[in-house]
Amino acid sequence: MIILLKKNASQVQISNLTERLKEFGVDTNLSVGSAHTIIGLVGDTSAVDVDMLSALDIVESVQRVQEPFKKANRRFHEEDTVIEVGDGIRIGGGSFQMIAGPCSVESEKQIVEIAIAVKKAGATILRGGAFKPRTSPYAFQGLGAEGLKLLQLAKKETGMPIITELMDASHLDLFEEADVDIIQIGARNMQNFELLKRIGKTNRPILLKRGLANTIQELLTSAEYIMAGGNEKVMLCERGIRTFETRTRNTLDLSAIPVIHRLSHLPVIVDPSHATGEARLVPSMALAATAGGADGLIIEVHNDPTHALCDGAQSLTPEVFAKTAERVRAILPYVWRDKD
Repeated sequence: MIILLKKNASQVQISNLTERLKEFGVDTNLSVGSAHTIIGLVGDTSAVDVDMLSALDIVESVQRVQEPFKKANRRFHEEDTVIEVGDGIRIGGGSFQMIAGPCSVESEKQIVEIAIAVKKAGATILRGGAFKPRTSPYAFQGLGAEGLKLLQLAKKETGMPIITELMDASHLDLFEEADVDIIQIGARNMQNFELLKRIGKTNRPILLKRGLANTIQELLTSAEYIMAGGNEKVMLCERGIRTFETRTRNTLDLSAIPVIHRLSHLPVIVDPSHATGEARLVPSMALAATAGGADGLIIEVHNDPTHALCDGAQSLTPEVFAKTAERVRAILPYVWRDKD
């Protein structure tokens, strides 16, 4: 980190600032030039508050030389992280997985039928929402604990690991009882730091979705919250960001895939369903994300999208999902995954 001081900074002010910086456990190098004075910080600067430094009267500007995330950083962990789920399912490091299922669990018949169909088509992990964050308080909020039980039934029926969204730390015991294999943290909770700290204490794999208006660095620093707590089984999910474009639900940031792979060793999963909001756009974006080097896809599938209680417009039918999965598998051998 480099701190550029203003020209009128006194020696006493500089000395006080230097002593204050040493409290963070970093070394300081003072460089006095004809026009500017610079303080260089050496060591782990992740705990140093850039905004606090920038607000000081004697500071002109502050610039980080290294990113404020360490555990998620490829510089400190060159090899790809590979996360194992269920019975031998690997995500990352060249292993590609398809996660599929309905936006929300609606009934035993619905979730079991869809689970059987997507497994037959090649999906290896079953998704389904039990607790659903919705923009309107009057929209279907999910079946809650009953939804978790139904996911568990589908898991027993098909042998597929399950992933579902955690909205509140108080539900963790229910997730443990239902033997949820992957905990999803949704876009709206990406910066719910107390929740991130709490799941950092768990030992289950986490799928962390990028927020609607968050940068890649903010996504990585949110992942750092989880990893700093001790849980390093983190996957990152690009699910589209909010831009001025209105023709799609969100704008799928495909460039995030290679950027994250360059910056981080964590697996990258892409959600083309939430990104586009339209079922007819999902297959194309699924192929594009695969070609872009994603480590997996998470796709919404419903056996009766017209009557779905949640996100029917963006849900594929099992038949369309099967065709999409077939095309995805066809291009996988040709995908170039360059981390340099």
